[in-house]
Amino acid sequence: MTTGDPARFPVVALVASAGGLDALTGVLAPLPADLPAAVLVAQHLDPFRTSHLTSILAERTALRVADAADGDELEPGVALVVPPARHLLLTPESRVALVDVGALPPARPSADLLLATLAVTCGPRALAVVLTGKGTDAQAGIRAVARCGGTVFAQDEVTSAHFGMPGAAIDTGLVGSVLPLPDIAGAILGHVRAAHRAFSPLGGGYPE
Repeated sequence: MTTGDPARFPVVALVASAGGLDALTGVLAPLPADLPAAVLVAQHLDPFRTSHLTSILAERTALRVADAADGDELEPGVALVVPPARHLLLTPESRVALVDVGALPPARPSADLLLATLAVTCGPRALAVVLTGKGTDAQAGIRAVARCGGTVFAQDEVTSAHFGMPGAAIDTGLVGSVLPLPDIAGAILGHVRAAHRAFSPLGGGYPE
């Protein structure tokens, strides 16, 4: 394994829709530059408009933030943002695969597609975090995450600008923690630090 092999660290997927910029800022801003996890960010975006989401988030967190590019490796301390008009999948080699969106929804980028491939690629190293948003995107994806041994957090109703996505996630009964927005970063940090120790070869808990 190389140093960048994602088998040695957890992977966090943050998914959001309406109201997502403030929620993503609230989650990413407190996270340290040395976060022992890779981060994937998917917010529903207009496929026909230029997005400034990556540059805005890069100014608000110590993590390195970049647009996801086809073939990217996951790296701890790096947040990759799904660009407009693309869906992000993870390949069996745990690399980014971008595919063009179709003319019609599903939601773009699709949280369900991201989370389903995250689930089968990363198994118990996956942490899905469902933030504010309209609709039910992510509901199927978190079923996959839970089925493959991963963990799911959701934003609570009080702090969500729109409770469609978190509410749909919670309705599955598979969300491990329902949290107000100010508590999510701390919960992520605690989870990934524990998971990193468990899944590191030196920790002795890496699942074969």
